[in-house]
Amino acid sequence: MTGAETNILQRISTSVQLFYKDWGPKSAQPIVFHHGWPLSSDDWDNQMLFFLGKGFRVIAHDRRGHGRSSQVSDGHDMDHYASDVAAMIDYLELRNAIHVGHSTGGGEAARYVARYGKGRVTKLILIAAVPPSMLKTGANPGGLPIEAFDGLRSQLAANRSQFYRDFPSGPFYGYNRPGAEPSQAVISNWWRQGMMGGAKAHYEGIKAFSETDFTEDLKSITVPTLVLHGDDDQIVPIGAAAPLSAKLLQAGTLKIYEKLPHGLCTTHADVVNADILAFITA
Repeated sequence: MTGAETNILQRISTSVQLFYKDWGPKSAQPIVFHHGWPLSSDDWDNQMLFFLGKGFRVIAHDRRGHGRSSQVSDGHDMDHYASDVAAMIDYLELRNAIHVGHSTGGGEAARYVARYGKGRVTKLILIAAVPPSMLKTGANPGGLPIEAFDGLRSQLAANRSQFYRDFPSGPFYGYNRPGAEPSQAVISNWWRQGMMGGAKAHYEGIKAFSETDFTEDLKSITVPTLVLHGDDDQIVPIGAAAPLSAKLLQAGTLKIYEKLPHGLCTTHADVVNADILAFITA
């Protein structure tokens, strides 16, 4: 049914297998990492090794339909994402946990903490995260128009492999900016992670990260929360994201990085890691 030795959690009620990594002493304080779309827990390798070396227990999972988890047909929405995380946390019996979410993973982490985190979570970090809401509406004039997300869906459906090379080669890591020096290894790793997952999960995940409103989730979160964002984020533009989230949180701290891109956890891992460490050890 389950097995830590295989790092697979079988959710019997939903027939979903969730792959996860769990490194470090079981007695250490846990840090749970939530990855972005359409990647996997591998996107956190740098952070997991760093915080493992600092004495923490580090955990990361592949979201349903992503990486090595089941490519199921349904449940590709924030409610199911958060429920899956809750099942993993229960199975691993985690307490006093710190949650770190990047991009779509920031939305997943916020919903998990808001709905399931009471008594289990001590701090939250949101990095280039999608909350409070990405979609442009009358109530959210600073968001992106639906056409932007329709364009992502069209590119994915037409040629997912090519799309998953173009996206990291350009706006995700800011490699399309003057003077940028693209890393082919980073681009290839992004493509590899993306192609491990399922096209249907990724297609439907666009709606999940772009149209979910996290306003009430953020308002209900009481734990200290660090909100990090680059002001040159071309994927989750900062105007409708981090500053608004920080205001909605009961104990939010905002830090904006000048000229940093969406994929800052990779391009500037040393900076991000240091700021997370300072926050969680304060």
